[in-house]
Amino acid sequence: MANHLTTAFFGLNDSNGFVEGIQKAVNCIGLQQGIYTGDNLFTYNRNLGFLEDEAFMAAFREHAQTPIEQAVIWRMSTILWGVRNGLRLEGDFVECACYKGTTVRVVCDAVDFGAHSDRHYYLYDLFDHDPSQPHHAMPEHSKELYGQVKARFSGFPNVTVTQGRVPDVLEQVAPQKIAFMHLDMNNAEAEIGALEVLFDRMVPGAILVLDDYGWLGYRAQKLAEDPWFAKRGYHVLEMPTGQGLVIK
Repeated sequence: MANHLTTAFFGLNDSNGFVEGIQKAVNCIGLQQGIYTGDNLFTYNRNLGFLEDEAFMAAFREHAQTPIEQAVIWRMSTILWGVRNGLRLEGDFVECACYKGTTVRVVCDAVDFGAHSDRHYYLYDLFDHDPSQPHHAMPEHSKELYGQVKARFSGFPNVTVTQGRVPDVLEQVAPQKIAFMHLDMNNAEAEIGALEVLFDRMVPGAILVLDDYGWLGYRAQKLAEDPWFAKRGYHVLEMPTGQGLVIK
């Protein structure tokens, strides 16, 4: 049984002291298996079944290159689960705020998405940042990022990368039926806007993952989304990964 040990944690005043404390705690565990550290998670005696998923792990090792990408493997495995579920249903796949496209590229490799010629994956992002925009800057936002992400998916004719502000850009490029959707926009207004346009297009049984729902730093999204879903008879499941989960 494997472990997944990383040192990428967020919101710390003393990173070195925190990681030393985690290591001391790990040393106290009797069975040194099934341990996960990173992405503000520390747990043990878990199956961590995604580490035994050969297709997923091969894609992960190839494409997850940065410490943060490697720390969020549990989040990535949640997305893969939702996509695999979606492949049983009608419709296409959506990710709003794909950033560098790492997660979707891992997923596409793991499920051989290029072979599913009847399905399409729609990716959206601003890819760049300036102070007038409501989202916060990410380290690799740049004028070049859009082209880099398009190049990353050049071998997938059924993946469309669109630059623009959600929800405005959805009027130009968006599927009519959705089998899986992932929202990771770090902004309550944008996510509600995406839901207003796209949620009704999700088919019964489709999975929606809200990346920031459980994070205290993005509590505004939870406070906006809870009543939005409640009006429609849904309740969001908060995951230990910080993600929120809804089944249509």
